[in-house]
Amino acid sequence: MISVVVADDHAIVRAGVRALLGAEPDVTVLAEAENGHQAVEAVERCSPDVLLLDLSMSHANGLEAIRQVRKKRPGTRVLVLSMHETAEYVAPALRAGAHGYVVKGAGLQDLVRALRAVAAGERYLAKGAEQFLLESAEPTDISKLLTPREREVLQRVAEGQTNRQIAGELGLSPKTVDTHRSSLMRKLDLHDVQALTRFAMRQGLLGRE
Repeated sequence: MISVVVADDHAIVRAGVRALLGAEPDVTVLAEAENGHQAVEAVERCSPDVLLLDLSMSHANGLEAIRQVRKKRPGTRVLVLSMHETAEYVAPALRAGAHGYVVKGAGLQDLVRALRAVAAGERYLAKGAEQFLLESAEPTDISKLLTPREREVLQRVAEGQTNRQIAGELGLSPKTVDTHRSSLMRKLDLHDVQALTRFAMRQGLLGRE
């Protein structure tokens, strides 16, 4: 069972989210909060698995609440639910310590998928948020994140090669290449080939020998 605290300054949003999550057999909402201070207090009191919060709240905004929760209750994962999906909102939330970001326009299944992913220790970014973040972020030092083989696979995936073509070039089995692709997506928190391609372009990997 995934325990959740819901924090949003709009009562109707809190009620709606609570009702939606309450219909899920593996999710229980422990408490609600209407501002940042209440969110931190609720997390300290209830020790939920996940804090689901908006960024635009009074009395310690969402960013400050994230920082305090990460400091006081590091075992609680933080998932942002926001109407904004631009990098100016996504990047600060991640820097503050959020583990996931989903937009309010997403469907119920997207929200539940994000909640379960974050509760399981993964990072989750809504696709729109992911794109804006990739377009604005500084290049990542992938030498610290990916193995040399994963970098080779990433380059070839971004160039449009199939698993069989990559396997032939690198002397691997298609199954091993698929394993590397899955590892890339997990490490980079990218969910499709298009996102991997954009990432590879930002890293200057395309066109390398």
